[in-house]
Amino acid sequence: MKDLIEKINTEIETFKGESESLIEKGVKAAGARARKSSLELEKLFKEFRKVSVEAAKK
Repeated sequence: MKDLIEKINTEIETFKGESESLIEKGVKAAGARARKSSLELEKLFKEFRKVSVEAAKK
């Protein structure tokens, strides 16, 4: 689970950087990268839910 949380935190940082580039600098390509990152976060969060439920059962 620790590795999964590290991946989530890394992806959050990526999302924050890309979304800031979009908002502050108007970099349109950063918007696409932020959207891609949000999809990856969605997958990681689903995996986290699955792993955390399994851990709670033990």
